[in-house]
Amino acid sequence: MGFWDKSLRIFKSLCDNGTQGVRRIAQQTGLSKSSVHRLKQAMERRNSHPESWFWETADGRQWLTRLVVATLYTFGLKRGVGMETIREFFTHLRLQTQMGCSPSALRSMMQALEAALLETAAAWEQDGFAAGEVREIIGAVDETFLERMILVFMDLATGYLLLEEVADDRTYTTWKALVDERLKVLGTEVLYLVSDRAKALIQLAEQGFECLSMPDFFHVVHDIIKSYSLALGRHLRHAHQELTAATEALARLQGRSQAAQDALEATALVAVRQAEVIRWEEAHHTYRRHLETL
Repeated sequence: MGFWDKSLRIFKSLCDNGTQGVRRIAQQTGLSKSSVHRLKQAMERRNSHPESWFWETADGRQWLTRLVVATLYTFGLKRGVGMETIREFFTHLRLQTQMGCSPSALRSMMQALEAALLETAAAWEQDGFAAGEVREIIGAVDETFLERMILVFMDLATGYLLLEEVADDRTYTTWKALVDERLKVLGTEVLYLVSDRAKALIQLAEQGFECLSMPDFFHVVHDIIKSYSLALGRHLRHAHQELTAATEALARLQGRSQAAQDALEATALVAVRQAEVIRWEEAHHTYRRHLETL
């Protein structure tokens, strides 16, 4: 029986029967008197805030475990937040009496969490093989640069990381060898591959797996912006310049009786230029709306 299981048994005994001596608690819980004495003192030290009693319950301990794992996974493993910052976060929540909050203790917990994640992933893969759930992969490949370069291969349909491997280069040969080994273990193949337009990754799809190479969405949007945004902006800017010139020309003619006919023509030209500005503004708004939808 672990430390927290023993503490929970003592806590329940106190809740059910009120304040009791060490001998009586030991009889009710089946624990030794020395264990009861030691754990009861630890419990009293932890009871330093109004919410402390909750962490002694089964629900409280389960919720605390979830909080710690979620924090270490989301901010430590996925975002690379330092242990000093995470320690400060737990301290603000007044959890330093309930768990080890030092950077070294948190780092040990995160290493254990990382190992557990890898073991869980391996177990899930074996379960998938046994249930015949392996299917063709819709893959996404990219390089991530942390302390070193990491090659990442993900199945987009499930969000599952199939490969996360430190490498010294990102050539076609390196990619092909790593992904081939992974696909051999999984016993499947790639339906199509999403990536940026790096030559090695296009080659990996078209030559290595003989499948469709699709640009990732960031680069699709970037190409759309290059194709449309500058052109629309240029037309709109030119339309505003033409309207300004026509308006200024009309202003110079107004009040001159001998230029009445010219003023009528200038007024008509201003209306045409205003219509052009409205046209290109509407086109720009339509483009922005479509881009936001994408």
